[in-house]
Amino acid sequence: MSVIEKLAAVQRELKAPKGQYNSFGKYKYRSCEDILEALKPVLSKHGCSVMLTDEVEQVGERVYIRAKAIIFDCETGEKIYNEALAREDADKKGMDGSQITGTASSYARKYALNGLFLIDDTKDADTDAYHEQTAGEKPKEDPHVAAAKAKANEVKKLLVKISGDKSVAQQVWNEQYKKDAGDIVKMNAAMLELQEKLRRIEEMQNDA
Repeated sequence: MSVIEKLAAVQRELKAPKGQYNSFGKYKYRSCEDILEALKPVLSKHGCSVMLTDEVEQVGERVYIRAKAIIFDCETGEKIYNEALAREDADKKGMDGSQITGTASSYARKYALNGLFLIDDTKDADTDAYHEQTAGEKPKEDPHVAAAKAKANEVKKLLVKISGDKSVAQQVWNEQYKKDAGDIVKMNAAMLELQEKLRRIEEMQNDA
């Protein structure tokens, strides 16, 4: 087997459980250590090993940690790698400089491993955090309904122009057009009708 084939086999077989719990956000997650622990028996089975490296990069005033996750075929020496970046915080409460760098390194290494071994790091649908994130979301409005509403507002404006009185325009809207406010076809027809009516009124005014 080539190193590509061995990597594919590891990707298929790897199960990296989320062994950590964030009590603040109330969700489970996996650490870099969790991934490495789960990798060891699978790598051994396929005659592979993994190496992690870090490099510090400065871009402007920002400092980044570039982590590289490398899988080696122990028989041939072939290798494949994936890289990930994490930015160091300029300052983090309760941490000294070495802790800030260590946190960025762990984060970058974890996501380098995620990319190499196709590990999904999204939150589980049954975690508290997932429900907290989605509970407040409003359902997206149907684009056809949204377009009809926009057209309905244009119809209302035309009614005001034609009648010259907002209360009269509202009454006409309620009696003739309101029931079809969610129907884009009928709102378009109403627009054409009212535009033609407004055109005739303006022509009469010009002739006078």
